[in-house]
Amino acid sequence: MAESRTVVITGASRGLGLATAAHLHRAGWKVLAAMRSPDDGLDTLRAAAGARSDDPRLVGVRLDLDDSASIASAARVIRDTVGAPDGLVHNAGVACVGCLEELPAAAWQQTFSTNFFGPVQLTKELLPDMRVAGRGRIVMVSSQGAIRGMPGIGPYSATKGALERWAESLSQEIAPFGLGVTVLVAGTFKTDSLTLTRTYADPSGPYSELHDGLETAGHRFLRFARAPERFAPAVEKALDDRRPFARHGVGIDVKMLLAANRLMPFGLLQRAIGRAIGIPRAGSLRGDPRRTANGTTNSDERNVIG
Repeated sequence: MAESRTVVITGASRGLGLATAAHLHRAGWKVLAAMRSPDDGLDTLRAAAGARSDDPRLVGVRLDLDDSASIASAARVIRDTVGAPDGLVHNAGVACVGCLEELPAAAWQQTFSTNFFGPVQLTKELLPDMRVAGRGRIVMVSSQGAIRGMPGIGPYSATKGALERWAESLSQEIAPFGLGVTVLVAGTFKTDSLTLTRTYADPSGPYSELHDGLETAGHRFLRFARAPERFAPAVEKALDDRRPFARHGVGIDVKMLLAANRLMPFGLLQRAIGRAIGIPRAGSLRGDPRRTANGTTNSDERNVIG
């Protein structure tokens, strides 16, 4: 029997990562499921994959992408377990909701640490073995916020945009060694626990009308969201890409946005997006006395789509 191909999946305890890990395990891959709490998350993953507790093709790896030491430790476990993985899927991510005036510096730092610098370090740790092996595919899970910067989630949009530009650069660096990179731009999926999001939006602050519009639009879009299991086959297909670099939209909504981004002038598309997501029109809040005072921040944690 041929040896199973191996894949590392970050954020494998919930949402898209959980669905992807379960799907690839059922498809015959050896899955190294990276998550913050394998003691809890691995049981959930085994149940989703239909795997036994002693299944050698499903291995939990403790990983906190906001912690450099944790990343180095996880990389050692991965190298000791499989050597050079055939696939590395950067799925984990966090987000924060709030406009620039509402967001503390720590929110920016954590978002960039987890969504961008963490994946960079993990890739750097695993890349030497993959380069020597002369094989492997790195898959970056991006979002619609990377196509056009989305208001109210500035740090998240910025990290996903950075991830895509880095993916393009990395693909040219490693292609001569037989490796490749794929970016998957995820549309809207029903992932109640995919991303732990800290909300700083002030319901009575100067940006309250913007947040109200975004929340209303979000509920409307969620009615058309697809199950995470619909995303997983796209990851399996991406791991078989042969071009040095590939980029795919996953979901009709993101495919339409990618097409519009190519075909429509920037200003026209910006206005169309603003109307679709309920952003107040340009200049409409100027001079409003309710908007002139310094806003306060209000934070709570909730699970939203990533």
